[in-house]
Amino acid sequence: MMPPAPLAAPLRADCIGDSAGGLTFDVAARRNTGAALLILRRRGADGDDAADTVSLPLAPAAEGRLRAALPSSVSLPEGRWDAYARLSGGGPRRLVPGVTDLRSLAERTPSGLLGHVAVRIPYATRQGNLTVRSWLRAPHAEAVELVLADSGLTVRGRVYGTQLAPGAYAALRARPGEGGGDGVRRLDVAAGRTEFAFTVPYDGLAPGLWDLWLRPAGDSGPAVRLARLLDDIADKNPVFTFPRARVRTSRGPGEAGPYYTGDNDLSLVVAPLEARPA
Repeated sequence: MMPPAPLAAPLRADCIGDSAGGLTFDVAARRNTGAALLILRRRGADGDDAADTVSLPLAPAAEGRLRAALPSSVSLPEGRWDAYARLSGGGPRRLVPGVTDLRSLAERTPSGLLGHVAVRIPYATRQGNLTVRSWLRAPHAEAVELVLADSGLTVRGRVYGTQLAPGAYAALRARPGEGGGDGVRRLDVAAGRTEFAFTVPYDGLAPGLWDLWLRPAGDSGPAVRLARLLDDIADKNPVFTFPRARVRTSRGPGEAGPYYTGDNDLSLVVAPLEARPA
């Protein structure tokens, strides 16, 4: 009986971010002798829509290495994009991350002149594979600083792709079906042209999940979800954890505090004390 064939070594890709928001992928592929592609597939897509696949040519860059560039000008709709390499004579093979240098992304300040902000952050999945998390927000409201107090949360931020007009305000919206909260709280904003600040009072909020929005032009303009995107962390939720304050909710004693969702949007949780795990 023949022994099983050894498994092929995974293909590793080093990733480098640039200050414009683009990414460069260097794939170790010593035996490749023909045309090659780096393929990004949006997770959850059925494979029939061309917009859910991006193919980038992999060109020789050094001995045994192939390079592909994903410039910021190439559209990458919001979502999670799994990375593959197709070398000569073979099918797509899942990539695993090698060395990742995203310092330029963390130091980046987009101009917003195109009316949107595009963010791409490569990361390792739980299975150890390479995936790119992409955001495309038009316009975008970045949560720059959170100041926590027992009485409430102060948010300082900046808008991209628009300016703040007279009448701008923030809104705290109860998420339907998440704990019984209801309604919308309108919050006054201290605003310049692009920078803003507002405070969310905790007192009297109903238990549940509350999402934070900005109305930079007031009622006549767009509603913009607050998020923290402009750094090198793909998933903020397990990294940014915040203490909760003891508060008086509309249903008795509770606790409240901010958190980042799975999409890195900024939200607030208000929980009755009796629901707190032991």
